[in-house]
Amino acid sequence: MEILWAVLILLGIGLVFGLGLAIAEKILHVKEDERIDEVAKRLPNYNCGSCGYAGCKGLAEAIVTGKEENLRKCKPGKEEQNFKPIIEYLDQHPNEDGTKVKVHL
Repeated sequence: MEILWAVLILLGIGLVFGLGLAIAEKILHVKEDERIDEVAKRLPNYNCGSCGYAGCKGLAEAIVTGKEENLRKCKPGKEEQNFKPIIEYLDQHPNEDGTKVKVHL
């Protein structure tokens, strides 16, 4: 009988903590701009850091937020393979206020 009580108490504690984590995930969720991942997919993904950012995702975030406009900062990137698809994607997916992200080669 004592083991049954121990199991029930542990199940109750697990249920309370599980519900707490689920609620915290909903309340504390940070929305990230999906364009960052899409731009990062179009970069070479060498994560070399030669652009001055911490990997391709860091450069993609700088591009989407407007902190970086020059796509040639990515040294291993190629114009036809990487840069033109990024420019086309950003032209089709403007900011929330309707303005386009300014990027150039």
